[in-house]
Amino acid sequence: MVDVSQHELVPEHTVVDEETLDGVLEEYDIGRTDLPKIKRVDPAIPDDAEVGDVVKIVRDSRTTDRAVTYRLVVE
Repeated sequence: MVDVSQHELVPEHTVVDEETLDGVLEEYDIGRTDLPKIKRVDPAIPDDAEVGDVVKIVRDSRTTDRAVTYRLVVE
């Protein structure tokens, strides 16, 4: 079976630790549940991601070189 998360077109997905997450949420003045969602069964997220975790996604961008987004893992 092919590991989709390793495909060259899939951006980097990493689980964010709580300390870093607190800083991000404070910077944007939002709560964890205000973040966009990503399903736990999405093949691109890391295997160690659990429901309630936040995943950092880093994509290539033409305008800013790289774009960083955060998503809350849901069932």
